[in-house]
Amino acid sequence: MADLTQTPRRGRMALDWLQSPWSLGALILLAVALLDLGNFWPVLTFAAAALLSTSKYILFAVTLLAYLKATGAEALVAHGFVGRETRMILFAALLGGLAPFCSCEVIPFIAGLLALGAPLSAVMAFWLSSPLIDPPTLLITAAALGWPFAIAKALSAVGLGLFGGFVVKALRSGGLFAQPLRKEPVKSCCGCGAPKVEQPNWRFWQEDSRRATFRKEFVENALFLLKWLAFAYVLEALLVTYVRPEWIASLVGGEGVVPIAIAAVVGMPAYLNSYVAPPLLAGLMAQGMSAGAALAFMVAGAVSSIPAMAAVWSLVKPRVFATYLVLGVTGAILSGVVFQLI
Repeated sequence: MADLTQTPRRGRMALDWLQSPWSLGALILLAVALLDLGNFWPVLTFAAAALLSTSKYILFAVTLLAYLKATGAEALVAHGFVGRETRMILFAALLGGLAPFCSCEVIPFIAGLLALGAPLSAVMAFWLSSPLIDPPTLLITAAALGWPFAIAKALSAVGLGLFGGFVVKALRSGGLFAQPLRKEPVKSCCGCGAPKVEQPNWRFWQEDSRRATFRKEFVENALFLLKWLAFAYVLEALLVTYVRPEWIASLVGGEGVVPIAIAAVVGMPAYLNSYVAPPLLAGLMAQGMSAGAALAFMVAGAVSSIPAMAAVWSLVKPRVFATYLVLGVTGAILSGVVFQLI
């Protein structure tokens, strides 16, 4: 009987190991060594050099994120949802790009706002802009794709939030979305609780609990970024080594709206988190992907985060969910077109 109970446990442990970015990256490198030994060293050195060049951004990003968490800066987000509706939309779109929420923490926060009667327009503005950018992902994007692309992504986040907020405001004035919530809103999409709303303490080192939070967040986020970026740079090395430029150029290369629209549509189901996407897109752009298509792919992919989409579906009514998706794809295409023209 003991063997029967231990076998499934070993199977789950093996599956978890295989799903780890560290394990996947090592297996990919092992496969290259076995199947194409001549390219093993170039692939390995490319990934290592890329990770090393990004290390200074990782250090700054994890320090900043740990500081924001330790001080309780997320409490400032709540101030964007008071006052006139137009003002709330503006502040929500701006705060969405600055709030240090993970994709799971933002769900209970939004559920609370809707339950308390905050207008869906302002909540949608925050909802659309929040997954796209935050201080750490801004730095990671700049490291992989350059500051012009990172700034374009940040502006796209705010622009998408404003676009979605004012569209929903117009639809609400026509009588839609009177009751956006389902009967039983979700508490979380991955088990983490709602963020505590308390007064920030910018001198966090004065409190033992906040110092402990800083240490915990620093270590956890450093390990998280390292494992995902190491895996992402291995994938980028494979793209640069094995994918022919003409393949990428034929699909999402060149000028015009069509490649950008294709990238946005492909980007939604092919969601990559904000730490993996920049290195991969750097490889794709080196192979012929247009800058506008790359931005559209990244914006659409962030909106279509699997945890976020599942939580949206379980939190709001189907028409709100459909609106969320349509606004996300449309905003991604518009962002790509504007960036391409600039």
